[in-house]
Amino acid sequence: MLARTRTAERYARALTAAVAAVACLLLAANAGPTGTAPSPPPAPARDTVPDTDPLATVSR
Repeated sequence: MLARTRTAERYARALTAAVAAVACLLLAANAGPTGTAPSPPPAPARDTVPDTDPLATVSR
């Protein structure tokens, strides 16, 4: 039969488990990339595609 543990020992184990869980969560939260890549500059107006293409329309 298992021997009963003292109340203080149970609380110490629970506190140790809680501290370990918090440490793991903090490490997992900070495991991502160190920073975001800068967004590319917007394209100049001459490089953009016009809304309507006059060659694509057929006139009769």
